[in-house]
Amino acid sequence: MSAAGTYTPKPGAAPLPRMIAAQAVLETKMLLRNGEQLLLTVVIPALLLVLFSAVDIVDTGTGEAVDFLAPGILALAVMSTAFTGQAIATGFERRYGVLKRLGASPLPRWGLMAAKTLSVLVTEVLQIVLLTVIAFALGWSPHGNPFAVLLLLVLGTAAFSGLGLLMAGTLKAEATLAAANLVFLLLLMGGGVIVPLDKFPDAAQSVLGLLPISALSDGLRDVLQHGAGMPWGNLGILAVWAVLGLGAAARFFRWE
Repeated sequence: MSAAGTYTPKPGAAPLPRMIAAQAVLETKMLLRNGEQLLLTVVIPALLLVLFSAVDIVDTGTGEAVDFLAPGILALAVMSTAFTGQAIATGFERRYGVLKRLGASPLPRWGLMAAKTLSVLVTEVLQIVLLTVIAFALGWSPHGNPFAVLLLLVLGTAAFSGLGLLMAGTLKAEATLAAANLVFLLLLMGGGVIVPLDKFPDAAQSVLGLLPISALSDGLRDVLQHGAGMPWGNLGILAVWAVLGLGAAARFFRWE
């Protein structure tokens, strides 16, 4: 016979790291099971990489097209997950009261945001691995400092994540859905992802170059295509966007 108290429930919350990890796993599973999000975050970037590498539609300059396109598509993948996908998912969670209920759980609100960030990072790793394999199959030959690439990706994720949470926490879900997809399309066309920024008028180039997608795609291209060192200018732009976006999201995010 078992000792008294062996099966007595032990009330109380689990350790914080375990709660964050469990929520991150749940967030990742929900994302990977969402067909629309997978289309946006995985299928579209992969198709764009294959299409524009195989078909001479856009003048990407000298060298192989994939050498120009791959860094931009990696930047697009970060934006699609950290900004567009996260903004839409979080916006509808807020609308349906999911965030309000989670906010009343033992998991603190900052822990929930940390879990969402971890989910974004896991998804991005899967995206980058897939896109890298496709790019290598198309003849990609990257160069440069891996640490610079990692730093660009981390700052880009922080910048887009802050902007996505700001949008999800201030707009209605339907407005977030429309705005996030519109921004995705506009930045895809005007952020140096596929069309080089030098194809735009000089006045437009100076403005477009300050966008986070332009800083991320140009920084990755400088390192991976041209073998440049640390792209401090692009890193600085991403850092400013990250601070502004995350700061504004923390200040103005509405949980209800």
